Amino acid sequence: MSVATDSDFLQGMAASSRARDAEARTRLSDAQQRSLLVVLDKAASLNLAAKGFDLIAEIKKRSPAEGELDANLASPADQAAVYADGGAAALSVLTEPEQFSGSLEDLHEVAGQSSIPVMRKDFLVSRYQVREARLAGASGVLLIAAILDADRMKAMLESAFELGMFVLMEVFDPADLDKCVPILEGFGAAVEDGRCNYLLGVNCRDLRNLQVNFGRFAEMAAYLPAEVPWVAESGLTEAQHAETAATLGYRMALVGSALMRSDNPAGTIKAFRQAGHTGLATCS
Repeated sequence: MSVATDSDFLQGMAASSRARDAEARTRLSDAQQRSLLVVLDKAASLNLAAKGFDLIAEIKKRSPAEGELDANLASPADQAAVYADGGAAALSVLTEPEQFSGSLEDLHEVAGQSSIPVMRKDFLVSRYQVREARLAGASGVLLIAAILDADRMKAMLESAFELGMFVLMEVFDPADLDKCVPILEGFGAAVEDGRCNYLLGVNCRDLRNLQVNFGRFAEMAAYLPAEVPWVAESGLTEAQHAETAATLGYRMALVGSALMRSDNPAGTIKAFRQAGHTGLATCS
């Protein structure tokens, strides 16, 4: 697996994820995992608004950059229900335990009661973890291009698509795109009949130092393929940020901290979506 030598935070997260992966296999073997997957219902589809701006609303209990976020959280499932009421297209659930206080139990709780697709967000490093996400009820997974070499990435994408899951591929720079776009294109179209198979997410948070550079959305827009929906990730703290991203061509935003800290998450989602819709109208 290739990890940039200067990405200390990513290195740590990838190493921790590998350790969790190994430990999980001692409790449930690959063969046992596959046998359980056979009886699962079909994964929920991620369907994008034809002309609107969509939101992936995130549930996370803490952030290494911002600290605790769940002081007012009744339960992950209750938070998810509010997000759905606000019009979120999908949910993202952090399952990384050490830095984000997440768990597969949170994912299972949310997915078991959600009326919209749920994505596992973590520092995934194996096909096993993709299947683990589906067993917990996820309909999608986030993959981080910077911590996966081409062979591992292709194998994990293959597992996700075999299970009918969507993939949000997170990129940080043009080198990430050079690595992942040819692999993604090998699996077919990003969107078919309204159903989204994969998206490209630009993270404007530098995972080497956790600093946000909002200008990265504009910098990366010049390199992103038009036929794949773009998702603006991290750093969107107010509705105006969604409008700005949409004017650049982003179709979606992934928002976590702003919703976790909002006194009215459903209203905040509606405001972000409306601002994004305004931005899309400007750039069309």
